[in-house]
Amino acid sequence: MIPIILFFFIVVGVTYGKSMGLIKDSKDAARYMSQAIGDLSSYIVLIFFASQFIAYFNWTNLGTWIAVNGADYLASINMTGISVIIGYCIFTALLNFLIVSGSAKWALEAPVFVPLFMQLGYHPAFVQMAYRIADSSTNIITPLNPYFVVILSFMKEYDKKAGVGTMISLLVPYTLCFLAVWIAMLVVFFLAGWPIGPSIYPMMTAT
Repeated sequence: MIPIILFFFIVVGVTYGKSMGLIKDSKDAARYMSQAIGDLSSYIVLIFFASQFIAYFNWTNLGTWIAVNGADYLASINMTGISVIIGYCIFTALLNFLIVSGSAKWALEAPVFVPLFMQLGYHPAFVQMAYRIADSSTNIITPLNPYFVVILSFMKEYDKKAGVGTMISLLVPYTLCFLAVWIAMLVVFFLAGWPIGPSIYPMMTAT
């Protein structure tokens, strides 16, 4: 499939260049191709180091270790009420900086937190709702996100001085706003006892 896509864009590009008078011989085509690669050079360098960091981080299983120990800590301090749900949201939001994959995080957290919260009377769907709120809030600012360097490379097209810090500083206000507003909505649904789905309430004892 990739060779077909490559051949398609070569044909389209050369045809356009010929029709516009930009490509007169093979040297012109090679020059434009080298310019295009030059524009992607910063992205290629960034993606190399980012991939090495992600690979070594996954190899050490450091994210898994922090997730399990963090869950044990929340269980040990015996938090109750809505405060435990807020604490869980904050924990998951911070864990996003270590484990980006939503399914991987849920696979780690669900066996620990779902039974824990069920013992406190919370419906599993409400727990997953809290998880999704936290997971979606900090996805945009974690450097482990595979699309992070892609966004940064596009950003550099408009601001050559932009770096990781610039990008994160621009996105942090959105992250904090999303997290605060959605947690506030979660608290409202919990305190009001409103259903979060068809016949599904925050507490399993609700009717």
